[in-house]
Amino acid sequence: MTHASARRIAAFASRMLLVTSLACYAPLHAQTAHNDRPVGVSTEATPADPAFIARAHETLLHARALIDKFFEQTSNVVCNEDVAQTLVGKNGKPMYREESVFEYQLLANNRSGSLRLIESREARKTAYRDAARTLLITNGFASMLLVLHQSYEASYVFTPVIEESADGRSLVKIHFQPVPGAASPAAIQLRNRNYPLPLTGDVWIDTESGFVVKLISSLESGMDDLGLHSIRSEIHYGVVQFHNPDESYWMPASAVIDVETPKQHWRNVHRFSAYRRFRATIQVETPVGNDLVGTSPLEVPLEIPLVTGAKP
Repeated sequence: MTHASARRIAAFASRMLLVTSLACYAPLHAQTAHNDRPVGVSTEATPADPAFIARAHETLLHARALIDKFFEQTSNVVCNEDVAQTLVGKNGKPMYREESVFEYQLLANNRSGSLRLIESREARKTAYRDAARTLLITNGFASMLLVLHQSYEASYVFTPVIEESADGRSLVKIHFQPVPGAASPAAIQLRNRNYPLPLTGDVWIDTESGFVVKLISSLESGMDDLGLHSIRSEIHYGVVQFHNPDESYWMPASAVIDVETPKQHWRNVHRFSAYRRFRATIQVETPVGNDLVGTSPLEVPLEIPLVTGAKP
């Protein structure tokens, strides 16, 4: 059995997930021109500083131009993913927790003209499983950058908020608000139906590099008719330095997800570390006689459940 076939591969499309995946695709559109204002950018309720508005505008364009590069780079690396699944009590303190470790990779494919993401996990440490406990499975949060992808630029109104400094970097904080009825890169699956999630939140972008440093999102309003009171995610990204050859990748560092229903509260924490770089192509080869003719990419799509006793 090959290393790839031994991995548990979960495929999900660019209509990305918050808690689970959607089996659909989003066509890639032409990149916004550098001197055009991004679709959905608003200057309302922002500091009356034209220079700041211009810097935020340029920073958002820069970040959007790097999103495809981000997904290309994630396909070149594997890392360790530590996952802590926690059931939170009414007092806000953990009632029960399970911890697991995986070898993790996120592959991107846009050969068909649609961005397809394949999330792969291979268990390195499996937690003790209490069958009496119901835990939340969360996948794909590291790729919530899709809110900035050109395929969804018409789905949000972006409003510059403020400039901040962190760790010696200058950051622009930009608020995003969903456009009613527009496509969403996030969805939740309940009872085998997919429900788009209207996400609102803030993104912090490095003004020099254009890389996203932090992204916080939550439901614009509760979906109590579905038994979903709130969802909140906070994702951090950081620089990973490689050598021979020297390259710097901007990769996910952590993701914290809180989900609340009228009766339960879950908190999952994903931490990504020990990045290793490689480049590989999986192909199926058909032998004819002593020759090999025809190759095609191998994809293994699987379903990702929402709430279950299984591990992510």
